[in-house]
Order: sequence, then structure tokens, then C-alpha cells
Amino acid sequence: MGLRKLSLTDVSTASHFSSTEINVGRQLFAREWRFVMSAPSPTALPAMHGVEIAFAGRSNVGKSSLINAVTGRNGLARTSNTPGRTQELVFFSAGTALTLVDMPGYGYAAAPKLKVKEWTELIHAYLQGRATLARVYVLVDARHGFKSADESALDALGEAAVSHQIVLTKADAVTPDALAARVAEIGAALAKRPAAFPDVLATSARAGIGIPELRAAIARLLEERKH
Repeated sequence: MGLRKLSLTDVSTASHFSSTEINVGRQLFAREWRFVMSAPSPTALPAMHGVEIAFAGRSNVGKSSLINAVTGRNGLARTSNTPGRTQELVFFSAGTALTLVDMPGYGYAAAPKLKVKEWTELIHAYLQGRATLARVYVLVDARHGFKSADESALDALGEAAVSHQIVLTKADAVTPDALAARVAEIGAALAKRPAAFPDVLATSARAGIGIPELRAAIARLLEERKH
């Protein structure tokens, strides 16, 4: 009997969630999500309350698309084909319990040096002084894996001792076997980073792959923060 071929769903569920957890995640994000505010500087950050989950990643990795897919709101986060469009910390909420934060994309070489410096200072200030920040989901393009800019971002997260987890985007653009290899490759690299959560989630905003699992992961984290 031959080996069964992997499907994208098999790979995307590397972190196994019960049907109950999947349902809790669905209910969490079935709420009416809305834009709260954007913060262009550390002094503009909103007051801390509840739990915050942030999304980081290289420019054009698909952060806005993933946020829209997770919340079920196509127009919530602005999507653009122009790298580096998100230049502020953008906050979204569906109540007081959970806030989602869209972080400025990094690794965009064509951005002015002064602007990159401002982004960097904003991100570092946010990471080091945000007690409500439960986890940063670092988005990585499944087609390309880690780039040097990703390594630098993970170094910064490690130095700030902020819990972070890798979420692969555009998983539908690679074969299941290639995706499984990518997940294994990244998992091995994360073993050297104590602040990194070991499980890698594979998603596709376009195909809906891994979205229920990502919602369940966030719901599980929210529950853990209560204890």
C-alpha cells in the first residue's frame, strides 16, 4: 500500500485543536470587529486593556488579507499591492477582551531611511512596553520561508522576551509536500529561539486554509491568559 499524499489541510493542522476549540474560535471572531485607531508614534499608543494580539511580517506578506480573513471582514484592514503601506500600528477590536494589532511591514528596502527608523523605534517601543501583548504572530510567505528581515524581527522579539509564533501565508501557492518541508524547516529553526512558540500554522487567506485553526489558537491563548 502506498503512502497517502499530504493535503494542505493536513499540514495546516500541525497544531491540533478539538472541535470545541474550533467552535470557540469561530464564536470569538463572529463578533463585529471594527477599526479603533492607528498610532504613528509611541506617545500615540492607546491605553492598555484586555489582551492584544499583534501581526507582524515582511511587507506584502499578506497581513491585512489574513486579518480580514480571521475577522471575516473583507474591508477591515486595508490591503494594497504597494509594499510598506501600513506605516503605523493599527488597532482593531470587537469589545474589551481582545484587540488585534496590524504592525508596519518590515524589510521594504525602497522605504526612506528616516521612515524605516521611525517604524523601527515605534515597533521596539510597543514590544518592550506593552504588558497586554500576549503574542506576536509573525507571518512568513510559505513560498520563500525565512528571509534575513524575518531573522532580524525574531531577534528583536527574543530580546524583548515577547512570545511569538510563525504563521505561514499563501500556503495554497505551494504543494502539500513542499509546505510540510517548509513547516519542518521553520520548526527546526525555532527550536533555537526560547521565546518562539514551537508550532507553525499554515494558512491561506484566499483559500481559507488554516483560518479556523488560527482563530482557535488565539482563543486558546485568550483562555490561558485568564489563569
